[in-house]
Amino acid sequence: MAEKKTLGRQKISMAKIENEDDLYSSFSKRRETLYKKASDMIRKYDIDVGIITFSPSDNPFSFFHPTIDAVVDRFFSPYTQGSETSRLNIANTRTKIKEKQVELEDLKIIKETLANQTTDETNIEEMWEQIKEFNPEDLKKIESRLDEVDLMLKNVAAPSIAQAPQENAN
Repeated sequence: MAEKKTLGRQKISMAKIENEDDLYSSFSKRRETLYKKASDMIRKYDIDVGIITFSPSDNPFSFFHPTIDAVVDRFFSPYTQGSETSRLNIANTRTKIKEKQVELEDLKIIKETLANQTTDETNIEEMWEQIKEFNPEDLKKIESRLDEVDLMLKNVAAPSIAQAPQENAN
């Protein structure tokens, strides 16, 4: 059996981090992870979540879904329905969040698509090679067709311009 190349996952003893920079960095990473886990739970189970954390320098950070009022009201009276206004606000907030999630997914797809597209010099050279393969007769046919389309567009646009009301010069 071959020896392990790494130590693998090691148990870390629970001790206060003495270095302030390491402490702040660790707090930020853990807070971000906590918020991501809460977002995943919200997306998966459609629940209300409220998180309040204090940084090592006693700065408060909070995460509430859908709103702080909804979470606090639910905490103090879990079995009662909120007012109609609050329910509408919560529904509106949930709708906005879902719309933003769809936008985020669309942006991720666009980002992946752009990352997969490569526009290096070889692709551009290949494109120019294809353009150079056109013979003069094909180019003349394309040019005459474009002239026909241009003339048709002018004929279509001319009546609508003639029908447009003239501005008064006074």
